[in-house]
Amino acid sequence: MRIVTNSRLAERNRKIATNLFLLTFVLLIGGFVLINIGVLTGNTAKPEPLLLLAQGLAIPIAFILTLFSIRMTNLWARRPYADESLNEGLKGLSKKSVIYHYYHIPARHVLFSPQGVFAITTRWQNGKYSVEGSTWRTKAGPMTRLLAALRMDGVGQPSMDAVRAAEHVQRLLTEAGITTPVQPLIVFLDSRARVEATKSDIPVLFASIKHDDSLTDYLRGLNKGVEMTKKGAVMPLTEQQIAAFEAKTIDKSQASVTETA
Repeated sequence: MRIVTNSRLAERNRKIATNLFLLTFVLLIGGFVLINIGVLTGNTAKPEPLLLLAQGLAIPIAFILTLFSIRMTNLWARRPYADESLNEGLKGLSKKSVIYHYYHIPARHVLFSPQGVFAITTRWQNGKYSVEGSTWRTKAGPMTRLLAALRMDGVGQPSMDAVRAAEHVQRLLTEAGITTPVQPLIVFLDSRARVEATKSDIPVLFASIKHDDSLTDYLRGLNKGVEMTKKGAVMPLTEQQIAAFEAKTIDKSQASVTETA
């Protein structure tokens, strides 16, 4: 399998997430000092206008940066990294396959394989969830829900995100003159997550090959519909179509390309 990763984007955003965390920590401490500077210095006189302005802005700015930092961390810096988990879980897939990471956002992971074209939406959460149709519910108490909201680590609505991602990739393929249908998938990175998905509109899978609902096992289950020749499985896209898609959507200067066995 060929792996094409927008390494420049991933490394940049992971660095931003780390630096934002450090910056918000400093701002929160600085805001506390500014607000209490009179008490800390023993000066009871009325503060200067600029100091009053700084006191009024310090905490709101720190709060906004904190929210942004949490969001960036959840998307880019939280381990295990989604691209690494998917690469590990897809080991052994046909050598003709290719997976793209972070090039077609909101479709963060796009897989071309003999089984089809897939837009993969990942979740790192490890809670308990149920899905009926496209509606997701978290199985947790009020306090756990409150803490999840504060940490911005709720599972959200993966089905809606998966459909949006597949539609985006479908438009890109159409623009490249390709009519192959794109299938959405939802993949959890943490095997501890528990999902009741018997009525899910979209397959809910796990990156780990050891899980009963692994991504690899799902793809193997689709092998019955894969056309075979003497040279092996047939890809849904020709080499020329894949090259055209890459030329239209990928900046090769930002690409990190690896091959797996």
